[in-house]
Amino acid sequence: MLGFVPPLPQQPGRPPSSGHMIVCGDDALARRLAVELRFIYGERVTLLLPPGRDANNPETPLTQRGRAAALFGRMSAAMNRAGNGNGTAGGSGDTNAGVEPVRIMEAPEPSDDVLEEAGIDRAAALALVYDDDERNIRAALTARRLNPRLRLVIRLYNRKLGQHLEELLDQAAAVAMPGIDPALLDASTTVLSDADTAAPALAATALTGSSKVIQAEGLLLRAAERPPPGPGERADPGLCTLALLSSTTNDPAGAEGSDSSGDEAPQLLPDERAVAETTGRGTVVLEAISRADPARSATRMGGRGAPLSQIFSRRLRWSALGFALAAVALVIASLLTTEDTALHSAYLTVLDLLGMNDPAEGAPAARQIIQILSGIAGLLLLPLLIAAVLEAFGTLRTASSLRRPPRGLGGHVVLLGLGKIGTRVLVRLRELDIPVVVVEEDPEARGIPLARSLHVPTVIGDVTQEGVLEAAKVYRARALLALTSIDTTNLEAALYARSVKPDLRVALRLYDDEFATAVYRTLRTAHPQALTRSRSVSHLAAPAFAGAMMGRQILGAVPVERKVMLFAALEVAGHPQLEGHTVEQAFRAGAWRVLAIDATPPADRNPDLAALPPFDPEGDATPPPSSLVWDLHPGYVLRAQDRVVIAATRRGLAELLRRQRSAVPGR
Repeated sequence: MLGFVPPLPQQPGRPPSSGHMIVCGDDALARRLAVELRFIYGERVTLLLPPGRDANNPETPLTQRGRAAALFGRMSAAMNRAGNGNGTAGGSGDTNAGVEPVRIMEAPEPSDDVLEEAGIDRAAALALVYDDDERNIRAALTARRLNPRLRLVIRLYNRKLGQHLEELLDQAAAVAMPGIDPALLDASTTVLSDADTAAPALAATALTGSSKVIQAEGLLLRAAERPPPGPGERADPGLCTLALLSSTTNDPAGAEGSDSSGDEAPQLLPDERAVAETTGRGTVVLEAISRADPARSATRMGGRGAPLSQIFSRRLRWSALGFALAAVALVIASLLTTEDTALHSAYLTVLDLLGMNDPAEGAPAARQIIQILSGIAGLLLLPLLIAAVLEAFGTLRTASSLRRPPRGLGGHVVLLGLGKIGTRVLVRLRELDIPVVVVEEDPEARGIPLARSLHVPTVIGDVTQEGVLEAAKVYRARALLALTSIDTTNLEAALYARSVKPDLRVALRLYDDEFATAVYRTLRTAHPQALTRSRSVSHLAAPAFAGAMMGRQILGAVPVERKVMLFAALEVAGHPQLEGHTVEQAFRAGAWRVLAIDATPPADRNPDLAALPPFDPEGDATPPPSSLVWDLHPGYVLRAQDRVVIAATRRGLAELLRRQRSAVPGR
């Protein structure tokens, strides 16, 4: 049954205005995305949620609608505090003035009637972020039929299916509106995965020196954290300084900075003066660019066959080595005590070891002694061969089984949970050649087949039960990534791991920001020598989804403590803050910064900067050079036909889009 209850006062029955946004989902990402569009971009938003109790706490009578309203209330209070603060771009108190509150609807499925009630025919964009790929696909086909001009942003875990779906839906829009100029057809489809967006940041949290790689037209950009310079030293800005970390980031008991941290918060996109005057703060810099090699195959992280080190045990390998050394010693003794050749001495020794019944009658005493010793060593060969056969048979029989953590393992990462997020993080860690031990309660979890194929040691069990984390060798681990879908499970596992190893690096996946803040402050105070981080997948992924709904290609989202910085590609035309200005004049501290320019004529451009440029590896093994210019002269004047890559805060990107709409007639 369809329901409509606004979380904040508004005119009853007022239909959504033309150009509004619709978000359909069933988890935290949908609510976070609606918050992003409403309070950051100032868009009119309709949020469609399924009815019922909270999925994480079924016993609590908190509906999806109530949870969304609570989140909107907290976000509204935070925005008001920020608006009365530093006055950065988009942060003024009247940023959201005149924009009606989020409209919340409840329905089991996004059917034709439900989408029409939500105003699909007048909507500018629709986000389908259900946790079920099949439901998102069905809703996307329905929405494209109801509104061919609609901009679709779809959450899919299956990457290959997502690529085909993008092409299908864009073709469907062109067929539904024959004869229309493709340049005027405001129909685009973007398929994103929250797991892919959040996994690099979560994996980097487990390593020393967090980093994130952004790909733009075959070039790899690395945003890396650097510690504060020592006395008398000057920080290396790399290509450019993207952010200053909070003043408490090096204080073990300090909290990570967020929008509400005041002067202690990290500063995104600071100017040169702020970088020079700031002391005692770490930085996030854009490091040297390297080219992605499309001809190189992906790193092989596992295979169908098991290596020898997994077929035969260490004890058996040492036994075989001892036997081989004994045989070599016998050959050498034979050479030293007889005048025989090396080849014949080795031949006789092998015959003796195998018991070929060639007694050394009438031979010198040394030769007879060596034969007796060879016979004794040969007696040891038979059980060794039997043990090798039995071990190989057992290993090959269980090659499809999960591996147990090997003895002596250390310096690894313990990963809790193999759901969508945990599986992507596992792939990322293996790509970085980081040893991993996985703990998963469900033997049929999504990522279990992947762990088996990659030969990743896996412990099946409940992490809250005694002995499970010990089986994962957590007392020897370098870091713990608690990525299950239950906050209390992640917290309990982190607390127990800290009791076993107080200096363990811990990263928690937590939904509630207030709860996360209390958790990591307490853990960092109790264990000042260790590092604790909390991450929300929806918080990391929502900015990329929101940017796609606004029609901007988001190349990546880089977390800076509890803030997020976006890398986006956009056309200069229609942006009064960019067009006709120099690169230096276009820079807005704390809001946006032009990093690169694509001066290629629009007709010859690669439409997707996140993809590798096409080339023929058989005709020319060298990929074509990137058309992006990164070494920008501050005096370069931005032209309307240019396409630029910018780094922007969420508020900065929203400000660019608002001014673009006001500058274009009829928008």
